[in-house]
Amino acid sequence: MPATQLRVATVGSVDDGKSTLLGRLLHDTTSIFEDQLAALSRASRRYGDGDGLHLALLTDGLRAEREQGITIDVAYRYFATPRRSFVLADTPGHAQYTRNMVTGASVSDVAIVLVDARHGVVEQTRRHLAIASLLRVGHVVVAVNKMDLVGWSQERFDEILLDVAEVLERFGERPAVQAVPVSALLGDNVVARSDAAPWYDGPPLLAILEDIDPAPPAPVGARIAVQWTIRAGDYRGYAGTLVGGPLRVGDSVVSALTGLRSTVVRIERNGERAELAGTGDAVAVELADDLDVGRGDTLVVDGAPVAPVVTSSVVADVCWMVDRPLEPGATYLAKHGTRTVRATVEAVLDRIDLDALDRRPVERLGLNDIGGIKLTLASPIVADPYHVHRETGHLVLVDEHTNATAGAAVLRSVGA
Repeated sequence: MPATQLRVATVGSVDDGKSTLLGRLLHDTTSIFEDQLAALSRASRRYGDGDGLHLALLTDGLRAEREQGITIDVAYRYFATPRRSFVLADTPGHAQYTRNMVTGASVSDVAIVLVDARHGVVEQTRRHLAIASLLRVGHVVVAVNKMDLVGWSQERFDEILLDVAEVLERFGERPAVQAVPVSALLGDNVVARSDAAPWYDGPPLLAILEDIDPAPPAPVGARIAVQWTIRAGDYRGYAGTLVGGPLRVGDSVVSALTGLRSTVVRIERNGERAELAGTGDAVAVELADDLDVGRGDTLVVDGAPVAPVVTSSVVADVCWMVDRPLEPGATYLAKHGTRTVRATVEAVLDRIDLDALDRRPVERLGLNDIGGIKLTLASPIVADPYHVHRETGHLVLVDEHTNATAGAAVLRSVGA
């Protein structure tokens, strides 16, 4: 039986039909309340371009989105079937909102790649596929949309799948890929099978999503990135979110930054004492010794299968999100877990060419470019390469003058 909850992001170019597809999923699984349906009907009359319900408005909630007919922010919607529950992220297709697509894809198990059957794989489709690959989204479902507008051509469907496969093969480890021809507007092959494409003998999109079983992350050993220290009388607790594996009372732990060791004597979870905590739990841990541990440090279980690296130098792939180019010598704030340090761009190594589908040496990265950089950090962080552990393998670069998020990076190597 697949895992209960699945996090799904829709990605692809603008106007490929991402919002309409998610609206169709919600509508045809009867996941819309009566008051939402009434509001959708009113909005459809105001913003729609024809009769009937304008399903994209279920996820395009901002006024600017509805007036322009585009997605700007990431919209999250939740629904469930008898088999599992879903968290749907409707990500924007415009290049200027690539940063929002990164947000949605970074926490997803599956990426539904929408491709307009008329236009095929375009630059923004390739950009989103590259990002999904770098973020190691484990499953890709290619939904070739608007098939009704190309006469449900099997030849066109196969052409698009070959183009998608070529893109993914150029970007490292290839995820599991499934494909389905759909018409989100008409509902063909979204929730129920359609006779419109007799040559397609696979399941509809919903059944594909219900059957996907995302692989659990490889255990690396329990870690807690300390958010704060709780003091109350003689009690000293180190609070944070547990990742990497279970932690038990009696486990030996080490402070990654100082090397100091102690033993867990008490775990609090949800305000109550517990003998065991699991990945994702927010916990407060009391140790047998009063260690000099504060925000930004990491407690790691002794004898972990994978030891994180304490480093002041990393090589990363970054998606650049602001107009100001990323150049050698520039400084930013690097936010990594609960730790924030000043980072200097030691070098810009390369840029992914979305037409040639390879990496080209460059001296700078511009808005929406994706490429490799080397960073030198003013203070060490406790990190892993992204392919080893997602939680400790990424960071965010922030402009220290404007406080704007400038880039989202996944770590290729640490201690370089």
